Amino acid sequence: MSQLLADRVKALTPSSTLAITAKAKELKAQGKDVIGLGAGEPDFNTPNHIIEAAYESMKAGETKYTPAAGLLSLKNAIINKFKEDQQINYDASEVFVGSGAKHVLYCLFQAVLNEEDEVIIPAPYWVSYPEQVKLAGGNPVYIEGTEDQSYKITPEQLEKVINSKTKAIIINSPSNPTGMIYSAEELEALAKVCLENNILIVSDEIYEKLIYGNAKHVSIASISDEIKEQTIVINGVSKSHSMTGWRIGYAGGNKEIIKAMTNLASHSTSNPTTTAQFGAIAAYTGTQEPVEEMRAAFEERLNKVFEALNAIPGFRCIKPQGAFYLFPNVKEAAEACGFSTVDEFVTDLLEKANVAVIPGSGFGVDDNIRLSYATDLTSFETALDRIAQYVIEHSKRS
Repeated sequence: MSQLLADRVKALTPSSTLAITAKAKELKAQGKDVIGLGAGEPDFNTPNHIIEAAYESMKAGETKYTPAAGLLSLKNAIINKFKEDQQINYDASEVFVGSGAKHVLYCLFQAVLNEEDEVIIPAPYWVSYPEQVKLAGGNPVYIEGTEDQSYKITPEQLEKVINSKTKAIIINSPSNPTGMIYSAEELEALAKVCLENNILIVSDEIYEKLIYGNAKHVSIASISDEIKEQTIVINGVSKSHSMTGWRIGYAGGNKEIIKAMTNLASHSTSNPTTTAQFGAIAAYTGTQEPVEEMRAAFEERLNKVFEALNAIPGFRCIKPQGAFYLFPNVKEAAEACGFSTVDEFVTDLLEKANVAVIPGSGFGVDDNIRLSYATDLTSFETALDRIAQYVIEHSKRS
């Protein structure tokens, strides 16, 4: 039956994240005590005032269709959030609300990409960026943000890959999987190249509320009106307010692009889930104390586990500035344990140490793994102990 499938679906790369997750579930079903560190969502429940607002909206009869791009009241809450947090001014025609930030990105690429258009994707990257570009008929072009550059790219690297087919660049800050953040100066330098070459900037800022230490999040769209006009900002309530399952994300940017995304949504989802929209309104208009409590908890976990991770033989990690992931280079550990690839190391780690981590190959970097500290501290520390013991026992140098 494969001849019935569209070529664009056949070209999709299977998710390494899902493969590891499926294997971990299989081992758990066999009674193994597997600790999973692959979570891409906070391990906190949605704050009560958001749940209550959604419930009250249902009781009030708010269970019907809404405008395709979202309720005006939610758009206004998002507009106020942009103004207060990033000092960016949008009006309602410049805001699109979709069924999660992933859906918003999908609509964006479908709206702006033609066949063979190129989208520059800095690596390490979130696993869905390349696949969404390919689904829209575009071609991903990768730039490696090396470890000595804190996994960020430079304007010089960007200039080298630009050609007549270049349509857009994706900037994810704070980054999944690295947790790195671009400074205002770094963003301004990249934006200058984009302006000179008329390249659309896609700024994924979904982790902007999860910042640690002295780091500061800056939206590239806030640098100047000229840059704002050439930028689509992607965000949502999934990570900041622990609302991953509610599926509310949004975009702010050029009204012509926003209108095209709205038209696409009107023929696909019709509208984001009505009840979830009322929850998102409460998320942005209600107390922000739960957001800070969750951020502080993640920072505490990071500070408690970071040194233990770096102490594992053959592990080398830059301390993240945001999000809730650690992204260590483990090539030395994998080789010491007799493996030619980190992917093989990850598979054996799951089978013999009962710890599930995500191989960096899924993020465009072969030598690393991603561990999520969006899990309870005891489980994370136990997992690190298991990894350390495994490496010591299996190392050819022991």
